[in-house]
Amino acid sequence: MNFGVFDHLDLSGSPIERFYRERLELVEAYERAGFHAYHVAEHHLTPLGMAPSPSVFLAAVAQRTKRLRFGPMVYVAPLYHPLRLLEEIGMLDQMSGGRLEIAFGRGALAAELRFYDVDPAQSEKMHQDAVGFVLAALREGAVTVSEEGGRKRRLPLAVPPLQKPHPPLWYGIHSPQTAERAARLGMNVMTLDWASQTRACTDRFRAAWKETRGEAPLPKVGIGRFVFVGRKALEARATAGRAYRRWHESFNYLSSLMGFRHLRERPPEFDAIVEDGRAFAGTPESVAEYVRKQMNEAGANYFVGQFAFGDLALEETLRSVGLFAAEVMPMLERDARLAPA
Repeated sequence: MNFGVFDHLDLSGSPIERFYRERLELVEAYERAGFHAYHVAEHHLTPLGMAPSPSVFLAAVAQRTKRLRFGPMVYVAPLYHPLRLLEEIGMLDQMSGGRLEIAFGRGALAAELRFYDVDPAQSEKMHQDAVGFVLAALREGAVTVSEEGGRKRRLPLAVPPLQKPHPPLWYGIHSPQTAERAARLGMNVMTLDWASQTRACTDRFRAAWKETRGEAPLPKVGIGRFVFVGRKALEARATAGRAYRRWHESFNYLSSLMGFRHLRERPPEFDAIVEDGRAFAGTPESVAEYVRKQMNEAGANYFVGQFAFGDLALEETLRSVGLFAAEVMPMLERDARLAPA
């Protein structure tokens, strides 16, 4: 079993300069704790996402870490010129010594696409076109560009990625159809959806993977969950509940302001999202049992914790992450070693 971190980089209430400084301290802690990768969201004009340019933030991550892998979850492809996106990918992979992981998507909120004058009805085609361009260029090491007079010229990439043919690819899945597509493309996958809903996706993913790739090792099949670990269960639940309310305000910021509904709602109270399985707070033992149950029910092999959310103070998150790394991860790794082949 592998462990990763997902981060909306939602505003905590701290001054923005301090927020970024403390988030980078957390990233260093994630590396010390032994997490596989750090995945960041992209959002615009909302306190839900304080990394509207994931590449800028991840360039800082690259310089503050040595082993931790990292990447966007996702690049909102319709908002980029494909050549710009291609060059940023190359730079980040080179600057990090080959630690970049890349994911693309069309964007979670239509409102954010409209901020960039992108028609949401065209976003899927723009997404597919951009990803097709980027992946072809990464595989071939060159792009076709336009010259004056409409002539075309083939140019090699000035900044290709260090990993060949390209960094590992990720896809956010929400249906069996998207899971199958990701498997056929050889991608890792992640979802924030309910475990019961996810199982149909992971089953389809495994079937499509076996059909197209035989006995090749399965890539990462991840689920993301809010997690907070403490020594006392009631205190952990209360702290997480307080912080989650702040996160939910950020999550609903644009929808409340502009009068639309999220396609994937989140309940306003922490107890409710615990009840539906997408969050948990408790002692190391109870958190380990929660993760174990979620992974088995979802059919996942990669657990991605959202440890920093809402108004959690740096010290609160560091203590939670420290307990997860020191006690929860070893319990689950021991389970994996004892599991029958």
